[in-house]
Amino acid sequence: MTRRLDEVDAAIVERLAPDARISNREIAESLGVSEGTVRARIKRMEEERQVRITAVTNIDRFDNHALAYIWIEVERSDQAREVASRLAEVGELGFVGVMLGRSDILAITMVRNAEHLAHFIHDRITSIEGVRRTESTLGVNFIKHDYRMARIVS
Repeated sequence: MTRRLDEVDAAIVERLAPDARISNREIAESLGVSEGTVRARIKRMEEERQVRITAVTNIDRFDNHALAYIWIEVERSDQAREVASRLAEVGELGFVGVMLGRSDILAITMVRNAEHLAHFIHDRITSIEGVRRTESTLGVNFIKHDYRMARIVS
């Protein structure tokens, strides 16, 4: 059973969000609770899949790459979830979501350039049964990226 975050849980998450390397001791001191309380609550939130603490260790792989947004239209709307499931198996895609609006699915990946994106779409996306057409855009200048918005709710 997943419970709602109480005030202490929410405060812990708020402290972790900008930099998950903060120590449990620092969090505990700022909240006026014990270090054990912080440790136990983080462990429980991780076990209940309310939070996931990760680290990016190969940040240099993003140099000279662009974030590619691939908007996908399926042949029939009842195929959207199946096509999305197939796309989720493509290792290079970091995000796949069924959308409401002009496109049925959004997939996001990193590419070296427009040519790389074109090859990727033709080789890995349009070969999936049910894909009618794609439209893509490249992100070139990100003004804000708040990692706290990255959790996907199931």
